[in-house]
Amino acid sequence: MSDNKRRSLVFWPRVDHSDSSSDTEWEDAPLQQLSDKGDSTPLGEGSDPESDAQFRLMAERKTVIVPEKLYKVIIIGDPTVGKTSYVQRYVQNSFKKDYKGTVGVDFALKVLQWSDHQTLKLQLWDIAGQERFTQMTRVYYKDAHGCVIMFDLTNKNSFINTLKWKNDVDEKCQLSNGNPIPCMLLANKCDLPHRQVEQMEIETFYKEHNFIGWTEVSAKEGLMVEDSMKFMVDMMMKQERNDGAIANDEDTVTLRGPVAQPEKPFCSC
Repeated sequence: MSDNKRRSLVFWPRVDHSDSSSDTEWEDAPLQQLSDKGDSTPLGEGSDPESDAQFRLMAERKTVIVPEKLYKVIIIGDPTVGKTSYVQRYVQNSFKKDYKGTVGVDFALKVLQWSDHQTLKLQLWDIAGQERFTQMTRVYYKDAHGCVIMFDLTNKNSFINTLKWKNDVDEKCQLSNGNPIPCMLLANKCDLPHRQVEQMEIETFYKEHNFIGWTEVSAKEGLMVEDSMKFMVDMMMKQERNDGAIANDEDTVTLRGPVAQPEKPFCSC
């Protein structure tokens, strides 16, 4: 891939993270037990407790308990758009060409060290896109905090059908206050050259149907996979703090309008 053909991928709307409420390290982070001096000295090292009771008391003082929070995110869309590949790339940073079609639903878990004081667990529900499984979607959607709706840039029908998926989610799954859950639109397979959906068409579509944002991704190349899920988590946490209200200009993450469009495809990878 030549450098002059590569284009950077961005979110629509653009996201300014300069006011973000936390600096997130997007990797699994084990809990540490700290010494009284604040370092990572193991418990009991260099100490000589007079009794078992005294040792237990010291251990309780030195153990740092990091609160954990669980978010359920559903990944939906037509068959073969790349949902399973996207989840595998995000969770395991791997890609396989021989994925088999999902039967019903698959699950994956991603643990994130959100801050020094909080750990997040993302429970990802990779839901089959075949028509015969749609009667079970109400069960699969239950208690979801966010939704990713995916289509294939080289398959126009998969883009058209995203409206069916969006309406299905809005009808069957709401937040505790009755508002719809935040839905993000992802255009997968931007690494392929022959696209059937242009970016301005996607831009107009996401605005008309109340998606929180959209971007092109490539599960195969790993493009915008981490960034898209970070955006999703940001929005779920913001809506939770706002009691389900849609983010506005006063929130810590600023949503900007579109920038000028290039004449060439949005991504040429």
